Amino acid sequence: MNASEYIKIYTGSFIITKLIISRLEEIGISPVVKDETESGRLAGFGAAIPGSQELYVHEDELDKAVPLVEEVRSGMTA
Repeated sequence: MNASEYIKIYTGSFIITKLIISRLEEIGISPVVKDETESGRLAGFGAAIPGSQELYVHEDELDKAVPLVEEVRSGMTA
């Protein structure tokens, strides 16, 4: 993953991440998920925040992805 092409749009819990992924896929966006907990587990190490994941999208998809993430996040606090 080239850092200049992909932009982080969300960091948070596994459950909310799955909801955002589902909604992004509905509009044709396939995000990249970074899960240091799982990576650490597979390597035999731990992670700082268990269950925390990061979502990245290609910079071309950013304009469609960010409003969707904000919509999901605001729905969780309502």
